[in-house]
Amino acid sequence: MNALAAHLPHGAGLIARRAGILTYQSPVVYMRVDCEICRSEGFEAQTRVEIEWDGRTVIATVHHVAAEWLGHGEAGLSEPAWRALGLSGGEMLAIRHPPVLESERHIRGKTYGAPLDYEKLKTIMLDVAAGRLSDLHLASFVTATAGGRMSHEETVALTRAMIDVGERLHWPFSPVMDKHCVGGLPGNRTTPLVVAIVTACGLVMPKTSSRAITSPAGTADTMETLAPVNLDLQAMRRVVEKVGGCIVWGGSVQLSPADDVLIRVSRPLDLDGAAQLVASVLSKKAAAGSERVLIDIPVGPTAKVRSEQAADELGDLLKHVGEAVGLQLRVVRTDGTQPVGRGVGPALEARDVLAVLQRGSAAPADLRERALLLAGHLLEMGGKAGPGAGYLLAQQALDSGQAWTQFVAICEAQGGLRQPPVAPHMRPCLAGVAGVVTAVDNRKLAMVAKLAGAPGAPAAGITLEVKLGDRIARGQPLFHVHAQTTGELEYAQSYANRQQGLVTIKETA
Repeated sequence: MNALAAHLPHGAGLIARRAGILTYQSPVVYMRVDCEICRSEGFEAQTRVEIEWDGRTVIATVHHVAAEWLGHGEAGLSEPAWRALGLSGGEMLAIRHPPVLESERHIRGKTYGAPLDYEKLKTIMLDVAAGRLSDLHLASFVTATAGGRMSHEETVALTRAMIDVGERLHWPFSPVMDKHCVGGLPGNRTTPLVVAIVTACGLVMPKTSSRAITSPAGTADTMETLAPVNLDLQAMRRVVEKVGGCIVWGGSVQLSPADDVLIRVSRPLDLDGAAQLVASVLSKKAAAGSERVLIDIPVGPTAKVRSEQAADELGDLLKHVGEAVGLQLRVVRTDGTQPVGRGVGPALEARDVLAVLQRGSAAPADLRERALLLAGHLLEMGGKAGPGAGYLLAQQALDSGQAWTQFVAICEAQGGLRQPPVAPHMRPCLAGVAGVVTAVDNRKLAMVAKLAGAPGAPAAGITLEVKLGDRIARGQPLFHVHAQTTGELEYAQSYANRQQGLVTIKETA
């Protein structure tokens, strides 16, 4: 063992070495399989350890190394661990077993059906936000709370715990407006339009948005192709005070930070249960200082919410939790039978947004109408229009160019308006028969866009060329696949060609 290590008061020591490995948000420490400390301390692969240097600590997962790139007496650190400790290289690290976490016991209890109260959930959320739980424990929590396993009371407690763990904004003006779509509908990128319209009419709307969880694009992903979204709290305040609104990534302002960690785990698991969804949405709204919130629930056979009954249940839960955390909530149901707009993927959706704001002749009419509907509701909720008059006011703001001017101002305040990127590869998917389009599978289309590279490759995705009720000829493009690489293009198109019912066509003579 290194001589310096023997004098470390808080654990066994190894010299820090930068591994240069990106492990997303998960800190990892690489230790030799023949490391004396591993053997003496029992640090097996996947063991969680606490690493300390200069008063800073991080909980990391042990990975064993059999190759010679890591020397004896060294610990290799992944990029998240390296940044968390603020290392430059060569530091002597104290490495020890982490303290026993009560949250692990609470998660285990929930797995076996035990209820969770506010105190238990706050303990879990504190450990989630601080990075003290492994991905295995996080996955256990996400799984144990999905599938209707959380009561209304537990969902309220989870929402409050998420709010209390992060920052909470307070604004010097009222009312503060907000909106959210529960998702499941490709291309439904109304938020940038709604924020521009509503703030152009004089309301305040500091919009924090999420990145994609299980979809080809989240609002933050789309907005990032148009303007910077990684603003801190101070920068967000300056933007809102200057122009009345913003569209930023919620993770950058540390509002409900535990939720951002849970989203990272939920994405590969493809789990998005009602309790997690409600707690995620409403914790961020409350933390952002919002007072009046509009929730859009698209309903359709291949949307996230597939039936009127499911919409009823979700709407009731949203209203119950919203009231409990002090939010005025309005729920609006919209058509979820097909994608909205043409583009599916960050940059392609951004192009649709620009087309609507700039009143272009090729602007998607369905995206425009949905944005006007939602903006109209918000204008009524905010007192700018009487009952039933919000749509007309929203229409005037959009058609006059006022909303476009406001959107440019928001983008400039956030760091500058930019043009969305264009993918270098594009290929059509053609209709095999002539007829009428009778159904579109939202989930399968979203999968094509994801296999093409979205949202990781911002320019990737699909552009839909048909809508329900359209008459099409054999060989006519149903959609185009956009990809950054030829491999992703082939992968996405291969999947599309194998799918039945991706776009259903009723043959005509």
